[in-house]
Order: sequence, then structure tokens, then C-alpha cells
Amino acid sequence: MNAHHATQAASVTLGAGPLTIAEVVAVARHNAPIEIAPDGLARVSASRDIIDALASDTQPHYGISTGFGALAKVQIPVEKRQQLQRSLIRSHAAGTGAEVEREVVRALMLLRLATLATGRTGVRPAVVTTYAAIVNAGITPVVHEYGSLGCSGDLSPLAHCALTLMGEGHVRVSLDLSIPPIPAADALAAAGIEPLVLAEKEGLALINGTDGMLGMLCLALTDLAELFAIADVAAAASVEGLMGTDAVFAADLQALRPHPGQAASAANMRAVLGESQLIQRPREGEFTRVQDAYSLRCAPQVHGAARDTAAHAATVAGYELASAIDNPVVLPDGRVESNGNFHGAPVAYALDFLAIAVADLASISERRTDRFLDVSRNHGLPPFLAADAGLDSGLMIAQYTAAGIVSELKRLAAPASVDSIPSSAMQEDHVSMGWAAGRKLRRSVDGLSRVLAIELLASTRALDFRVLDPQSAAQQPSPATRAVHELFRTRISAPDTDTFLSPTITSAYEFVVSGEVRERVEGALGAQLA
Repeated sequence: MNAHHATQAASVTLGAGPLTIAEVVAVARHNAPIEIAPDGLARVSASRDIIDALASDTQPHYGISTGFGALAKVQIPVEKRQQLQRSLIRSHAAGTGAEVEREVVRALMLLRLATLATGRTGVRPAVVTTYAAIVNAGITPVVHEYGSLGCSGDLSPLAHCALTLMGEGHVRVSLDLSIPPIPAADALAAAGIEPLVLAEKEGLALINGTDGMLGMLCLALTDLAELFAIADVAAAASVEGLMGTDAVFAADLQALRPHPGQAASAANMRAVLGESQLIQRPREGEFTRVQDAYSLRCAPQVHGAARDTAAHAATVAGYELASAIDNPVVLPDGRVESNGNFHGAPVAYALDFLAIAVADLASISERRTDRFLDVSRNHGLPPFLAADAGLDSGLMIAQYTAAGIVSELKRLAAPASVDSIPSSAMQEDHVSMGWAAGRKLRRSVDGLSRVLAIELLASTRALDFRVLDPQSAAQQPSPATRAVHELFRTRISAPDTDTFLSPTITSAYEFVVSGEVRERVEGALGAQLA
């Protein structure tokens, strides 16, 4: 999804403090260049001195002079330790399936770099600077969808990236997916980047992190912040198109249940409906509808709960962005200690929680769409919003499409994090499945955007039937919904005999994900949505 009001991103500095979600997105999605703070490189160098000292010790030290996982008790002689690092990366680059999106790969590379730049992993400065050069050169390792259990971190995806550092594996250097990947060695040579021979501890440091699942969380939170606003606009437009009432969205009523997300969603809906002449408002001597259906009346409660879920997930992301995740880690006092910080449970839970919220947000949207099509509930609109019902089917099958997506989102809402499959000869006997949680959330976010687009397609179509007399003040929609209607009519025709519907749905979807719907609404309101 394209970020709202995206601009050319400024450089992002690593090693000077925790990254923000916005900085992750800037690098992953908008190609912001990476810089390494001098203080960060100094810490990296100091911790490497500690590792070099331990490498010559006669005592075994995990990841420095031993094997890995269940083979941690095997002592590796000095002359074989470079081969140990190569073998680790090659064997762990075991992904299969479809390629992962470029923005996800860039996010996980950035986040691994952020941990390396803390000086808690023991790699050489050359590892940090070379890795950063690869990202800045736009070289994207081929990472596959399947392979990570989310503990010890996203091992397989990160190993595919580490292969590139070694000049092995395949990468993409073009945004054009029709151009096939090329050998990493060729891409590095073309960019003037010398591949590295990894030294003690560096293989582990390059793959022991929650970076893939965290990157997907940051990207999803960014996209959902936009979709929450669109959901409020769509719900308000449906209230208007169905000639409902906005009285229930009053601030004093919402304050009786002071969830912050609910207040924000209700405020958006009040703003969108503020000047509408189509909704039901109490007028002396006139009958007005007392209550609307739940999908209309309770929109702020459902949308707000999703917003609050995202706020919790953003808190989790903030903690994770401030973390230095590796095993073992080099502490400021010189100790090198094993730990379990690579376990992805905190991020996996947040990803799964968001998938639940996304599914419910899409579910209530689809119910509003369905109301537009049923003459027993749409308050005077033609069946299925068809121009000539019977001869035409109107948006009948668009609702089928939304229903099919919602059904899929309900399946995707089943949590990945409750599953665990033991690995590494039972040494790694409980895993997070956080990578899988991230993969399904990305699909869920895309599905939500399509369901909301179909709801807006219905509400804009309804306006064509509602506003029969353009000169009648009593029939005028709000400026915000009129702006959305005008946007849709730039590419989508007014109701007429049925035409090929799939491109129409695609156009509506593109209006949503490009940020154009939000821009038009905010332009009409003269204010930003929450």
C-alpha cells in the first residue's frame, strides 16, 4: 500500500538510538538511504575486540568456537571457523516458495543492521558498513515465503540476506519483476562492494533476530493507520447513503465509553457527515428513524477497537525497535552471555491480534455493503443498486466478492502464535511462528482495503440514486462524500446498464490504497482525519 502523502525520505541513521516505525517504512518502502553513526561504529569495534579475545581462549564459547543449536557442545578448531560461519549461513538459507516482497526484505535487513549497530553482537565494523552499502545500492536478496519458525528469530530469511553479504545466492536489482534475479556476486561487483569472509560469531549475529516479523508489523501498522481513516469515511458514507442518523456519534455519547480509538472514529464520522442533508436529523413534526442497524450505529465502537488494538501493537513494536537481539550478546561490561531474546512471541501475538481486528473491520464493512443491495433494508434504493433491476445485476456480485474476502480474513484471523513445532533435536522446542503471523497479516490488510473499496463503490453509487434533483438543498450529500463521489466518477461511470465489474472494483481499490480517497475527504473538510 502506498503511504499517504509519501515524499522522498531523508536518510536514516543507525547506531544513534532506536528506529521509529516511520523510519523503517522510509527505508523499506521509500528507499531512504542509511547512515551509520560514528558512535555506533565505535561500539561495534569495541565489542569486536572482546570477541577476538575469546576466539583465542581455550574454553569453548557458544557461537564463537562451538557449533550451533543442538551442536553447541562441539568445539571447532581455529582453522575451521571461517568455514563454520559459511556453513551456518548456507545451511540456514533454506527457504522455499514464493519470493517475499521487496519492502519486507529491506525492512528486515534494516532492522538487522540496527541491532548490529548497537555494538551488542560482536561483529566487525566491516560487516555493518558492507551490509549498509548493499541496502543503499538497492540490492535485494531473494527471500522465500516459507522457512522461518520465528525462533531463533527469522533464521532462514536473514540467512538468505547474509548469503548476499558473502557474495552468494541471488538478488534483485530492478523493481521490474519481469527481470529475473541475478547472482549476488555480480550485483556486488557492479556496485563496487567487496563480499565478506565472515569471522567468528558473525554468522550468528546476522541471522538471530525477529527482524522479518517486526518489519512486517511496522509496515502493517502504517497501512492500517490509513485504512482506519478510510473505514470511518466508508461507514459515514454508508450511513448517509442509507439515510441513517448521525445522532449516535455525538461526542457526549461517545465519552460515556472513553476508549480513545472509539472517540477518534466517531469524530471522523461526525466530520464527514457534518453538512449532509441526506441523513435523518430530529425535526419538529417529522418522523425520524430512532435507531440504525448495528453495522451503522456501532461503527465507532468496532473501528475504535481496531484502532486501540493497533495502538497496543505499536507499543510492542516500539519496545522491539529499542532492542538488541542476538544470541549470545556482548554486554557493555565485556561479558558474552546466552539469552532467549530472539523468541518472537511478543511480536507474534501483536501480529495475530491485528489479524483479528482486521477481519472484524472488514466484516462490519461488508454488512454495510449488503444493506445497500437489499430493498427491504436500503430505504428506497433499487435492488442491488442496479440501473434496471432484473435486466441488470448491479453490485450483486461485488458483495459476493466482499463476502469471499471476509470469509478468507476470518480464516487468516486464526492465530499462528498458538502453534509450535519442535526443531533442532528438541533444543529449540518452542517456537513463535511470528513470521507466519506476519505473512498472513499482510494478506489480511490487502483484503481489508478491497472490502472497504467495495463499500465505497456502493455508497457512491447510492448517491446517484439519492440525489435526484441537483438543485434541491434537501437532497445534498456532505461535501466530504460528494468529493469521494466525484473522485470515483473520474474513472467509474454512473449507474447504467451492467458493464465489466472487475475493473471497476480495481479502480475503487486503487483510489483507497493510493491515498486519493483520504486526500479528497480532507480537502473537502479543510482538516485532517484522525
